[in-house]
Amino acid sequence: MKKMRALVVDDEQVVLDSVGKILADENYEVDVTLSGREGIDRAVKENYDILLTDIRMPDIGGMRVLRDVKRAKPSLPVVMITGYASIESSVQAMKMGAADYLEKPFTPDQLLKAVSSALDIAATQEPEAQEIVHKEELLRVLDRAASDSEFIANLLYQGADALEEYDLTGPEKLAILTGDIEWIEGQIGSLTGNQKRWLEQRLSAEIW
Repeated sequence: MKKMRALVVDDEQVVLDSVGKILADENYEVDVTLSGREGIDRAVKENYDILLTDIRMPDIGGMRVLRDVKRAKPSLPVVMITGYASIESSVQAMKMGAADYLEKPFTPDQLLKAVSSALDIAATQEPEAQEIVHKEELLRVLDRAASDSEFIANLLYQGADALEEYDLTGPEKLAILTGDIEWIEGQIGSLTGNQKRWLEQRLSAEIW
């Protein structure tokens, strides 16, 4: 029987060692990396059955990892690894494409339950479209973010919840919240300076 392959991305070696051992004991083939950037590269180029990524890392955060990996491989299940202070961000990530999250410190049973849940979701649910399907709605959000300070604050502190009144897919919300100008303009054309204002702020601030 072919081994399942897992990629684990975390800037703490102790977490990589722990997750790697638990999954290896369950007959997974496990690759690990301390770098979010390398994690994206490996997940896109190689074939994995599941990806686990920390949400807060010094080079590229977990939201960016989730975004870029899902763009390339929409059906690859992603589990967010989080500390207590980032639980809310991980819940937000599940509204934008992550399959589950795992809070540190975790037990082997909790890890295996999260992995099993994520794999079940990947096997039974169609992945969301990784292109813009609500152009006008997305532009409404960007126009509002250019001038509404209360809305900007809500985006910062509530994440995807601040976008509930808008008809947007998870990938569209993730693009807005991570400042993905290139992806948006690549599909709908050049944005105005006002429309890009919020996105440019997100590019220069890795809050996730």
